[in-house]
Amino acid sequence: MFGKILAVEFRMRMREALTPVFAVVLPLALLFGFGLMPDATKPSENLGGQTTTEYMAVLGTGVAFAILSLIMLPGVLSDYRERGVLRRMRATPVRPSALLGAQLLINAGAGAVTAAVMIVAGAAAFGTPVPRGFGWFLLAAVLCLLALLALGSLVSAVVPTGRAGNAVGSLLFFPSMFLAGVYIPYDQMPRTLQRICDFTPLGAGIRSMRDAWMGHTPHPLHLAIMAAYAVVATLAAARLFRWE
Repeated sequence: MFGKILAVEFRMRMREALTPVFAVVLPLALLFGFGLMPDATKPSENLGGQTTTEYMAVLGTGVAFAILSLIMLPGVLSDYRERGVLRRMRATPVRPSALLGAQLLINAGAGAVTAAVMIVAGAAAFGTPVPRGFGWFLLAAVLCLLALLALGSLVSAVVPTGRAGNAVGSLLFFPSMFLAGVYIPYDQMPRTLQRICDFTPLGAGIRSMRDAWMGHTPHPLHLAIMAAYAVVATLAAARLFRWE
C-alpha cells in the first residue's frame, strides 16, 4: 500500500515540474552562473581557500535542501489538510502517516539527486574535484537534509492551510539563506555572525559540507547541531501533527 501511495505522490510531483526545477535546475543555474566567471576555478581567499565552483556546488545543494524541506513539504501537506485529504484518508485502511512518509521520501530523494548532480556537473564542466572527504560529505549532507526535513515536518504539523504553510516556510527559508552564506559568503561575515550561522541547521550543514569537500573533518559541534535539530523537530512534529 505504501508503494502505491509513493508512486502516486511521485507522479503528481513530477507532473507539476516544481520539484525538478527547484531541486536540480536552480542549483545548476547557480553553479554555472558563477562557475563561468573569471578565475572561478582558482582558490579564493574570500572563500576560505575554496574555489568558487566548489563553494557554489555546496551552496546550490544546501539551497535545494532548504526549498524542498521548508517550502515544498509544508506547502503540499498543509494544502492536503486544507482540502480534507488527510481527514478522508483516516476513514480508509490507508494511514495518513503513509502519505507523510511518502512526501518525506520524495523530498529526501530529490535532495540526494541534487547533491549527486552538483558533484558530477562541477567535475564535468569545470574540473571541480569531488569532495576529498567523501564519507564526511555524505554524513554532513544527510544530517543537513534530515534536520531541514524535520523542521519542514514541524511546520506541516501545525499550519492549517496551504497558504499558511508557504508563508511560514518562507519566514524560515529566507533568513536561512542569509545565515547559510547565500547573500554574503560565510568567510566575509563578522565573527559574531559566523557563530550565529553555525547554530542554524543549514549554516552548520553548509559549513560541514564545505569542510568535507576540502578534505577537512567537519567540526563535531556542527554535526551535533544538525542531529539535535533533526531529533527535536521530529519529536515535536510527531506530537503536534494535526490530521484535520
